[in-house]
Amino acid sequence: MRFRSRQPTAPSAPPSAATDAAQPPQPPRTTAGPVTGTGGVLSDRDIALVRTSLAVVEPQAADMAVYFYAILFTRYPQVRDMFPPGMDVQRGRLLHALLRIVDLVDDPDTLVRFCSHLGRDHRKFGAQTAHYAPVGECLLAALERFAGPAWNAEVATAWTRAYTAAAQVMSQAAEDDARTRPAAWAARIVEHVQHGYGLAEITVRPDTPYHYTAGQYVSMETPWWPKAWRYYSPANAPRPDSTLTFHVRAVPGGWVSNALVRRAAVGDVVRLGPPLGDMTLDPQNGRDVLCVAGGTGLAPIRAMVEQAVQSGWERRMSLLIGARTADELYGLDDMMRMAQRNHWLSVRAAVSHEDIPGATGSLPQVLAKYGPWHRYEAYLSGPPSMVTTAARVLTQHGVPPVRIHHDPLDAPAMSTA
Repeated sequence: MRFRSRQPTAPSAPPSAATDAAQPPQPPRTTAGPVTGTGGVLSDRDIALVRTSLAVVEPQAADMAVYFYAILFTRYPQVRDMFPPGMDVQRGRLLHALLRIVDLVDDPDTLVRFCSHLGRDHRKFGAQTAHYAPVGECLLAALERFAGPAWNAEVATAWTRAYTAAAQVMSQAAEDDARTRPAAWAARIVEHVQHGYGLAEITVRPDTPYHYTAGQYVSMETPWWPKAWRYYSPANAPRPDSTLTFHVRAVPGGWVSNALVRRAAVGDVVRLGPPLGDMTLDPQNGRDVLCVAGGTGLAPIRAMVEQAVQSGWERRMSLLIGARTADELYGLDDMMRMAQRNHWLSVRAAVSHEDIPGATGSLPQVLAKYGPWHRYEAYLSGPPSMVTTAARVLTQHGVPPVRIHHDPLDAPAMSTA
């Protein structure tokens, strides 16, 4: 996925509500500005008003999210049961999605792609077209409250127009998706292997075929924390039996990750949402490839390497794997064996908190020592801080941002809870 146009993870679901819920006022049409892809049009003035007003409320964004859900549950109490007891993650997802939509409001193609992903992913919550109106109503009410004097009728019209366009794309994408596949897949755990340091390798078999591309990520719901969806990347290329293997590390305070690592067992059933993300190999791209993986960020990188092996890959692929200590370099032996069998693959490892022979330092530091990388297509996966710093290093060394791919930076954060 491109560094500039990354696809964020889906926010909390649009809630269920009565079909005769009050609709947000429909804005007048205008012929200026970029087309959103739904027939609605935003003028340059609309875009400026939306961005300016969001800048006003952004310092209070966390409080605004709390208020939004409070009035949503008050006006439409029937929707509360669709959400998990703890709302912190949901609030964060709302803010990420809102900021991303506003960021893309003058980039119609990317905005349509983003909203389409959201609409398809929201099906697992039971979202339907009628559910978007209550969300829009409460979102505008929250924005009005926190924008204060910056809010007026013209701003409200611009926000209504922007939200209506986004909701139309999401709804249409969900309806189209419902014609070809389920909203979610039940998947039984068929293997559960502990690797130490709070890491487990979990293999599941979906009840019906699950189609995805190596490098994408998947939302997962466990029976111990219903409605609390977290995001993990399959560590394998698609298999004939549709099984997927996930690398999950338990983190302090992480409800889902701790349940998966320490409580889950063979026979338990989880649910999977649809695959998301665009961090995938392009078979038509003739450039050599650089992969940088930190911690469990190795999972999607391993899947892409496996896909390359299966496809008869011949271009050079360089893989840098990093961890805090040598003992935490899980998966290194596996990748070294792949390199021994495939002449085009080279693997280097680095640790940041231990002095050992070989490469030491953080992955961005080690990345800066090797290269040159300016002719490479780069794929980054791991902690958000590592991905951000590594992307900056690559940019400084001549790699255009359009050739730096990674998952949305908020998706790994969501999966640690």
